[in-house]
Amino acid sequence: MLMSTTASSFFSSKPLPLHSIPPLSRPQQLSTQYANIFTSNSKAWVTKTTIKASSSEIQTVSVAPSVESASDVVRSFYGGINGHDLGSVEELIAENCVYEDLIFPRPFVGRKAILEFFNKFIDTISKDLQFVIDDISNEDSFAVGVTWHLEWKGKTFPFSKGCSFYRLDVVNGKRQIIYGRDSVEPAVKPGEAALVAIRGVTWLLQRFPQLEDQL
Repeated sequence: MLMSTTASSFFSSKPLPLHSIPPLSRPQQLSTQYANIFTSNSKAWVTKTTIKASSSEIQTVSVAPSVESASDVVRSFYGGINGHDLGSVEELIAENCVYEDLIFPRPFVGRKAILEFFNKFIDTISKDLQFVIDDISNEDSFAVGVTWHLEWKGKTFPFSKGCSFYRLDVVNGKRQIIYGRDSVEPAVKPGEAALVAIRGVTWLLQRFPQLEDQL
């Protein structure tokens, strides 16, 4: 009966009430193991702690371990870049992460390629040039949006506004970035000329549908 109560409590949405755990009359034996629990909407890691009082009395309680929130991971990522500390950034990036900086023609694929890019980036700039987060989303556990700008010794750097999107996942008990995209303010701002260009391209595509293959 106790085993069926344990199983139903472990897989239900409500944790097992602590008052339902019988007092232990014999020395406790504790063992901990990790289980990957999937639901229809998300994935989470939980810790199963088994308390064994005797061969006939086994009680299992589910306890969620402390895992950094998605927004905390992204904040740490920017902190590592600002501090030129790629060692701290490395563990925040998944092995198969894909990173798109839209001023480059192709994305950077894999942790090694991404770290090589940021190594060149921090070698190019001074620590006096810092990313400053203007706003960051906190609601989603697996996706984060950020708006930011650059500052030079506390003063806003020209043409430095940007927005970024990050998708994260829990890998081996740690939340890591699996995808990132940066969009940076352009130094040249065409204004309404951009609308004219878009209108011209769409006219060509409508007039010559075969050009769609060149997109």
